[in-house]
Amino acid sequence: MSPSDATADAVSAPVPDVGTGACPAPAGDGIAEGADRSTGRSTDQEDTLDLRLPDELLALFETGQPNSDDADADTGPDPDSRTGHGRRHQSWGDSTAPASSLTPADGDLLGGVAEWGPITTPVGVFHLVPVRVERDLPLVCRWMNDPAVSAFWELAGPQDVTEDHLRSQLADDGRSVPCLGVLEGAPMSYWEIYRADLDPLARHYPARPHDTGIHLLIGAVTHRGRGLGSTLLRAVADLVLDRRSACARVVAEPDLRNIPSVTAFLNAGFRFSAEVDLPAKRAALMIRDRALRDLL
Repeated sequence: MSPSDATADAVSAPVPDVGTGACPAPAGDGIAEGADRSTGRSTDQEDTLDLRLPDELLALFETGQPNSDDADADTGPDPDSRTGHGRRHQSWGDSTAPASSLTPADGDLLGGVAEWGPITTPVGVFHLVPVRVERDLPLVCRWMNDPAVSAFWELAGPQDVTEDHLRSQLADDGRSVPCLGVLEGAPMSYWEIYRADLDPLARHYPARPHDTGIHLLIGAVTHRGRGLGSTLLRAVADLVLDRRSACARVVAEPDLRNIPSVTAFLNAGFRFSAEVDLPAKRAALMIRDRALRDLL
């Protein structure tokens, strides 16, 4: 997987490097994120390491395929349909369009993100719509080339750069689903919902089965700096917990230097768990617990 940070609220607004000190207390709102989410060491003493490997991971070792209980689709896109020729373009909220090989399989390892449906938030109706490369590439590429976004996601460049990233997500076995965040019918953010317990990140924090991760960037400049990041992060984290009964925790790892991003997670009901060293950053491990969702 690539970029690992969330971008919410003032999202995408770069912030000064404030070092890797203690995590800030909740305040303000905003997020600019992105980088690499792969590796780091956790110093969290609250969480205990669950040494039982998830069934899905055991199945991958044994067969090279996702566990059939969780995924019944191919592990990669049909090479003959990469261009999307012959398929009508789906409108943002249209769930009736035929499935494309350029969208995550219905049998993803997250319980079918495409079927989660819209949710009502304090700022309007919000919908996670799985990315379709043939429809969404120009928009996502434009967002990735915003200097405030590229400072953290590091995916600026021609469309090929963004396309390679999206295809790497979509060609996976369903453990990560890239989505557009559609608010009141208009796409305004990019999300990656992923199985943190099956991600390289799990090697470096006390992962538990079915931990679910979030990466986010707010793409539309008009939606930044208005507190939307915290509102949508809370809504999506609650959506994950509502739709995935086996998931007890939603996790994220924003760059510690990205104070608006860390603050947005705190304001969204996440708690600061630990500092972790990843290849491209020192991150704040943020966790939203099912058990605490009504208290934070």
